[in-house]
Amino acid sequence: MVWADGGYTGSLVEYCLAALALVLMIVKRSDDQKGFVVLPKRWIVERFFAHLMRTRRLVRDFERRTTSAEAMVYWSMILLMTRRLARKRPQRA
Repeated sequence: MVWADGGYTGSLVEYCLAALALVLMIVKRSDDQKGFVVLPKRWIVERFFAHLMRTRRLVRDFERRTTSAEAMVYWSMILLMTRRLARKRPQRA
């Protein structure tokens, strides 16, 4: 299952199911909401994009090939995971 923003509606939902065997769930904001409201599951997607944008090379589309762009995403996620693993944890009593 993949969660996506409302901008990804349309034929992409059917394509993901048919070609990739993935269920694409669109997380939409209701029309009567005013201001900022945290939507379920949408913050996960936004947090992922924020982690990617911490890597300067991914801020702009500098890559010529999709393989090098994919490698940069892997690199960014490896940096995130190594920082999390290296973080000191509180001692349990």
